[in-house]
Amino acid sequence: MSRAVVATTGISKRYGEIVALDAVTLSVPEGSVYGLVGPNGAGKTTLLAILSRLRTPTAGTFEVNAARVSVLPDTPRFDPWLTASEVVDLSRVLNAPGTPPSAVKTVLGQTGLHDVAGRRVGGFSRGMLQRLGLAAAVVGNPELLLLDEPAAALDPAGRREVLDMVTALRGGSTVVFSSHILDDVQQVCDNVGILNRGALVYEGTLDELVRGAGHAPTYRIEVRGSGDAVGDYLRSCDWTLDATVKGEFVTVSARSAAVIERELIRCLSYVDIPIVSVKPLERTLEDVFLEVTK
Repeated sequence: MSRAVVATTGISKRYGEIVALDAVTLSVPEGSVYGLVGPNGAGKTTLLAILSRLRTPTAGTFEVNAARVSVLPDTPRFDPWLTASEVVDLSRVLNAPGTPPSAVKTVLGQTGLHDVAGRRVGGFSRGMLQRLGLAAAVVGNPELLLLDEPAAALDPAGRREVLDMVTALRGGSTVVFSSHILDDVQQVCDNVGILNRGALVYEGTLDELVRGAGHAPTYRIEVRGSGDAVGDYLRSCDWTLDATVKGEFVTVSARSAAVIERELIRCLSYVDIPIVSVKPLERTLEDVFLEVTK
């Protein structure tokens, strides 16, 4: 097992009668991209602020086992008279003075800001400020990077650039990636923690979460014409848990992946209906998220 770069034990945060975090215990493995997801108000930003030591927990303890930590807030702000290059260079000098000045140009290019490197940032849009904040956060090659909604204000091209950068950090830096864009998390994260009303309701690998130990393996069959005959036959098989029909599509589930992989094609050969396609249906992170937060 990798060592934990971030570990919390029973972290709680209260604001009077409001419970922002409720006894959260989690562990972020070294070199992983850890997705922190949850509805608005679930406590994601509060938790990142505690890990950044910008807020103090009401109860519980936490460890951050990294010497170089960078934080990207959801709405980064900079002195408006500085140029983009000066902002990133200032971050380099303050946080990682041993990093060569050439790194400033490199990260500005990676975040799509090369052409505006000499512009003052006072006139930057929110999306440009988001890119600039990411450039300033990564220029010192941090051991731990805490990202709060890093792609929320970006257009599709900008989101793709940010996700590619985060993916490239895996194995070198440890990243905690907070986002409400679940597709982004599913694309780049290997570990996931789901917060709901301040409590951690799931933590584990993305693969474990999406596949789910209690989730019945399911396949979708497309036939030529009506799927009623296929559905009727599959429901009569003793290995089938359920088979539903919608027009030319039949969805069938079984007790285990091994059973459905062994039996399905054999059973379909007994039905005199042209088969267009057979493919497994995998749950998305959104499917599971809605299950555990409803």
